[in-house]
Amino acid sequence: MAAPRKYPDELRERATRLAVEARRDPVSAGGAIKRIADQLGVHPEALRTWVNQAETVPHS
Repeated sequence: MAAPRKYPDELRERATRLAVEARRDPVSAGGAIKRIADQLGVHPEALRTWVNQAETVPHS
């Protein structure tokens, strides 16, 4: 059985969306993941992983 997730799916989706959008804007791209993770109470490396997964999954 898989371990329970630390963060709810809704939080993961929101944090990922905010970070991906922030990274697209050159003004807010620097430190976007750490800043958003801190604001939402998420570990920065967890958010970095979610963003990397979101950016490598092809969208249909």
